[in-house]
Formats: sequence, C-alpha cells, structure tokens
Amino acid sequence: MTQLENNEELYCIGCGAKLQSENKNASGYIPASHLNSEEDVYCQRCFRLRHYNEIQDIELTDSDFLKMLNEIGEKNALIVNLVDIFDFNGSVIPGIHRFVGNNPVILVGNKKDLLPKSLKVGKMTQWLTERAHEIGIRPIEVSLISAMKKDDVTRLMDMIEKHRKGRDVYVVGTTNVGKSTLINQIIRLSSDEQEIITTSYFPGTTLGKIEIPLDDGSFLIDTPGIIQPQQMAQFLEPKDLKAITPKKEIKPKTYQLNEAQTIFMGGLARFDYVKGDAKQPFVLYFANGIDFHRTKTERATELYENHKGELLSPPSLDNIEKLPELKRFEFTIQEKSDVVFSGLGWITVDQPNTVVAAWAPQGVDIIVRKALV
Repeated sequence: MTQLENNEELYCIGCGAKLQSENKNASGYIPASHLNSEEDVYCQRCFRLRHYNEIQDIELTDSDFLKMLNEIGEKNALIVNLVDIFDFNGSVIPGIHRFVGNNPVILVGNKKDLLPKSLKVGKMTQWLTERAHEIGIRPIEVSLISAMKKDDVTRLMDMIEKHRKGRDVYVVGTTNVGKSTLINQIIRLSSDEQEIITTSYFPGTTLGKIEIPLDDGSFLIDTPGIIQPQQMAQFLEPKDLKAITPKKEIKPKTYQLNEAQTIFMGGLARFDYVKGDAKQPFVLYFANGIDFHRTKTERATELYENHKGELLSPPSLDNIEKLPELKRFEFTIQEKSDVVFSGLGWITVDQPNTVVAAWAPQGVDIIVRKALV
C-alpha cells in the first residue's frame, strides 16, 4: 500500500503542493503508480516543468495566495520580502504591512546583476529604501542581491541569522521575483542538495509553503508568489515572456527624439514624445532582446496595426490576438523620472516640462517614479 492509499499527507518537493492522484487538473497530481515512499517526489506539473519546460495551469486563485500570506501575521517570525529591483513597482505586494503584522521585515532587492554596473549599490539601496517608505514598508534592513551569486546569498544568510533570534523565517514575494532561485541557492550553500525547488520563468510556480529545517528546529519557509494582475507577464505566452525577461546586464539605449515622435518596444508598448522644449534624449531600460522602432507619432497607430506580431514583436504573431488593446496614459514630467511599464522596463525622462504619452496593453500598469539611474 502506498502512502497516498494509506491517507498519509505528502507534499511535492518542488512546489509544495499536497500530492493527490485523483484529479489530473488539480495541483499536486501524481499517478499513484509513480509514488515511491522512500524517495523525494515531484508532482506531475513540476516534473514536466523541470524536464520538458512545459507549464500547466493551476487552480489556486489570488485569494488562495493571499489567505496563505495572511496567516503569517499571526506568527512570530522574521519576514524576508523579496522584490525585483528591475521591476520594483510591479513586484511589491500591495499592503504587505497589513499581512506581516508586527513581525520585522528585511527588504531584499533581487536581480541587481541586471542593472548597469555603473549604478552604485549605495545609491540603489537608498532608492529602494525611499520607495519602500512611500508605500508604508519600514524594513529593519534593506539588501541588494543577485540570487545567482553565492557571495550575495551568503551575506543575506548572515543578515537573516542576525535578526531571526530563533524564529521561523518566511520568504515572501510576488511571482517571478526569484524566490525559488534564492531558496535553491540557500539549500546549495548549506547542504549537498541541488535544485530541490522548481524554478521557471512562469508565474505561479510554487503552489504551497515549502519548509526547510534550520539547525535550531525552526524553519525557512518559501511561500507561493502572489500573482500581480497588472504585470505584463499575465498576458504573454511562455516564448514571449522569455524574450522580455532580462537574463544578463541590460544595456541602456538612448534615443534623441523630436516632438511628435514615437518609439515602439516590440509590439508590447509605445512611448510618444508629445511636447517639450526641444529635441532631447530618452534612455530606455529593457531586456536586450527587445527591438525598438522609431516613427512619427502621426504614423504610429497605422504602423502598429499593420506590423504587430511581425516587425513589432514580441508578442509573436500567434499570440498577438490574445493581447489586449494598447491603452494611452499621458504624463507631464517636472523632474528627472522613470516612466515604468510594469514587468517590461522603463524610460528615463530627464528634462522638466516634458509631456509624454505611454501605451501598454489594457490592464498593465504604467507609473511615473523618481529616476533609479
């Protein structure tokens, strides 16, 4: 008799979902014949993701994720809140201070290796601290890391150990910020295990809490990522999502624009220089694989309609019909600022009294913030 047949609860070692063999479309499914009680087990979804790079839809909803996160406020724990420094606004958990209660928070900006090396860590840390305070987060520490780099993760582990004082540690964040990559790196540094937790480009990989024992009987707990509906990732197929996800240091591109000129970021977003004092530079920070196309604003709509999915890609032609229509937002810039396309990148506007329009698929956030670089 297998453990499933014996009604003993088992959980996927990759995503944390409760294993079951009744419903192929539910999280944690595994054929009963494949369950070996003496081995670590991956659910079918994690197995296919790890070996075939295939993603399956999940049944957990945003409210399911938020319910799990809500439970943290009732614990006595240290919270490690991981955000994506390349997509800070899109990776912040709205109202996180309400979820964590009185527990202390370490704010960790991941993927610092994607930003230009000319940007100093001290300046990034100060910028991240200021943005956190603006949304009501008062972290006891702010740290910048690349979860891919052992030295960075070792330093973070020392910081966690300094502050946890025997408590459990909850690692929280939105989807795609690199939580599972960070946890895998911690496991590698503290044991002989390799790649225990399933990682991917796709939102919603971790389906349940994963508990990793610490030396004193406490746990380091990886929680599911909260899906942010306003991020670009929610509208893209895996192939296009990979194309817009930076994998190495981004190379900023500067365009000199006159009034009434437009730049397309593939077929996913558009930026118009509406009005300003004169021709001026705009600096674009996007994944290196995204192509940019400049045109006159009066021709932009026609260009988009005739060439989206082909000349203007990503998205690919077979995914273009699934993408919502582009929605226009207009901003008047009074100080050096970033116009941010959530989950895609940003454009830095340097001159005051500049009017710009930014377009993104309906439902994707566009915001203006103090310039990072």
